[in-house]
Amino acid sequence: MKYINADIILPEELLKEVQKYVQGKMVYIPKPEGLRKKWGENSGSRAYLKNRNEEIRRKFAEGASIDELSSHYCLSCDSIKKIVYTKNNK
Repeated sequence: MKYINADIILPEELLKEVQKYVQGKMVYIPKPEGLRKKWGENSGSRAYLKNRNEEIRRKFAEGASIDELSSHYCLSCDSIKKIVYTKNNK
């Protein structure tokens, strides 16, 4: 993460107010709640896992066993059970 010097971007009065609390330190200012991205949205991991889990559910519904799915996806039987027995409301 690249930092930006506060005296370049903040109005002087706001900078003086911030300096009452911290001087010479790096301060992280988070994005507003509605603008934050969820885990895996940038990298595509979230979409990959969603598609994989949908495929596992579909194969299970078509008759594949927990053991077969576990071997095919290199996941534990417990992980497969969590995927197929949990409703996905997303």
